[in-house]
Amino acid sequence: MGPLDGVKIIEVQGIGPGPHCGMMLADMGADIIRVDRANAAGKPAQVSDVLARGRRSIAVDLKNPDGVETFLKLIDDADVLIEGFRPGVMERLGLGPDVCSSRNERLIYGRMTGWGQTGEMSSVAGHDINYISLSGALHAIGNANERPVPPLNLVGDFGGGGLLLAFGIVAALYERSQSGKGQVIDAAMTEGSALLMNLIFGMMNTGVWSENRGTNMLDGGAHFYNTYETSDGKFISVGSIEPQFYELLLEKSGLGDSGELPAQMSRDDWPGLREKLTEIFRTRTRDEWDEIMMGTDICYAPVLSFAEAREHPHNVARESFVEQDGIHQAAPAPKFSRTSPELPKSAVAPGAQSIEILEQSNFTAEEVNALTESGAVVQG
Repeated sequence: MGPLDGVKIIEVQGIGPGPHCGMMLADMGADIIRVDRANAAGKPAQVSDVLARGRRSIAVDLKNPDGVETFLKLIDDADVLIEGFRPGVMERLGLGPDVCSSRNERLIYGRMTGWGQTGEMSSVAGHDINYISLSGALHAIGNANERPVPPLNLVGDFGGGGLLLAFGIVAALYERSQSGKGQVIDAAMTEGSALLMNLIFGMMNTGVWSENRGTNMLDGGAHFYNTYETSDGKFISVGSIEPQFYELLLEKSGLGDSGELPAQMSRDDWPGLREKLTEIFRTRTRDEWDEIMMGTDICYAPVLSFAEAREHPHNVARESFVEQDGIHQAAPAPKFSRTSPELPKSAVAPGAQSIEILEQSNFTAEEVNALTESGAVVQG
């Protein structure tokens, strides 16, 4: 059983970072009840939705007073509530933190938004690309003299959002073990993505990092920390920052055979050295470079596709990827020595456990019948 076994979480159905947070917690053994929309009941399970793994589902009409009361009764013995609406939506539904906390003072109320619960941007729409723009993160990502490049939606939605809220929830659970009281968590993806940038911000403060993207050591500016195309159209990566690793790069690549070279940290010479390495790496296939460099301290790895990554011997040995219901996906992480988490079951259909959840939440048979007949709760 995972380290969060016994923790009960109510998750209001959402998209992106909220479900990612829920997946992380479900992976660690938490019992998560996802509250889906009543009109979604009957739709098939989306087993390909990896972020939705590990939940049970109840379909509730939150515009129905009986549905709202059902929701409130579900949180009476819950440890955590997760919601990702714009600020004010839960309050308008009658499910805001004040109402919920008055029923359950131990409840940890986790709120996930892009801009945060307050501030002049709090009520407007946005997506990952916008949040990491406002935090300064996107400005730093891309090639020199070109426009910024969105790093998928990893920095805002998932690193600065889902992981941030999951961390906040675990921290709040620990604090509650001391105080006995819950609290509200305001997780903003703008602030989470800024937090991920603190190393870079610190380097900017000391003048080590230039705001001109694509010219720095970690953003593609350095020849020794970069990706290169091989003769078969594939790519490899090198990250030879430390001097002893750089010496290995010079030796194994053959760049060191080209005569006296500038100092490794001579920034003005990085573009020329990058061009030389570009030419060198195009002389062999990726597999040939693997034979030369893999397993050395160059800090080298082939750039693998998802299909290749899940078949790589290192990842296979560590069981880093798994397959469930025909869907390949990353396994729960990190690994634990005692409370080892198991892969949760695939996503279920909305409302698949509606009646089961009501019965286990101390609703009487008469109450269950009334709720389902009125449409306040729908069995999928």
